[in-house]
Amino acid sequence: MKTAANHWDTYQAQAVTEYAIENKNGVKLSILSWGATLHKLTVPSANGDKNLVLSYHKMADYLDNPFYVCMGIGRTGGRIGGSSFELGGKTVNVDTNEGDDTNLHGGPNGFNTVNWDGEIDDSDPAEAKIILSHTFKSSEDSFPGDMQAKMIYSLDDHDHVNLKFEASSTELTLFNPTLHVYFNLSDDQLISGQTLQINAQEHLEVTDKKIPTGNMIANADTPYDFANGQNLGKAIRGLQGIPEKGFDDLFHVEPAADGTIAKLSDPQSNRAVTIKSKRNGLVVFTANSFTSDMKLTTGPGQPYMGVALEAQTLSDTPHHPNFGDVSLPAGETQSYEISYDVTY
Repeated sequence: MKTAANHWDTYQAQAVTEYAIENKNGVKLSILSWGATLHKLTVPSANGDKNLVLSYHKMADYLDNPFYVCMGIGRTGGRIGGSSFELGGKTVNVDTNEGDDTNLHGGPNGFNTVNWDGEIDDSDPAEAKIILSHTFKSSEDSFPGDMQAKMIYSLDDHDHVNLKFEASSTELTLFNPTLHVYFNLSDDQLISGQTLQINAQEHLEVTDKKIPTGNMIANADTPYDFANGQNLGKAIRGLQGIPEKGFDDLFHVEPAADGTIAKLSDPQSNRAVTIKSKRNGLVVFTANSFTSDMKLTTGPGQPYMGVALEAQTLSDTPHHPNFGDVSLPAGETQSYEISYDVTY
């Protein structure tokens, strides 16, 4: 394993470090300290390295838009309606950052907003790890308890990328993290030629503010039916009659025996990524509202230039206990993992 840690940028007078791992096959994983951001996941190709994820040239560009491109998300992924919930017999009010009553992706001081401490562990010659840590104080992000969090990225010689989230808190709190990773596996600017398969029979019904109602909608015989794999371009064309004009939806997934919940593939290049998670949710967002002022490394932003696939527990769980339990008791340590198996 080759590893490196280098100064990448300066943002808000803080040094942003890029941590990098390269395995024996030439697959490279690059993580930025700010936001614990997945900056690059490159694979060898005939035309040089191909980055499978969307990236920016500067840290300011990552944060100068509402799209969380490839950034760490927490304490909670998705939306908490009303920015208020009951926890441990108490009413908790958390800060809003979408409209006047919604906490989105952990709020205005979530995982993506801080510069994490980092180090590389290359003690295992077959798998190297990038370990990022930060303490999120209740006084800063409004969630109960001071939470010590870690995001641990690893890459092995089987082209297996794993992300482990780990946290403990001084008080009972919520912990439902994810990675807001955007993939584009093809050599084209858009994702329309790629195929997405999801182990899901239904997706969440939401209000006009995208808050879950608690109801599920069947996917069968609709553009949302990815159970057997579906061309993304065809699926997006099937949604041109809705305001979103694409996907921004939370699918109720059923992990396979090996943990697989979804697979994105590009028939033209034969590149693919298989996503594994033990949790029951996967957000699919097809970058419907990307704009041309976004200065991505592959060019100006445009709709459908990437697809975000965010594995998590179904969101707004405090208001819908049947979605799952994302509470983190005081003094206990909770961990979740998402893995990405790459083929090319």
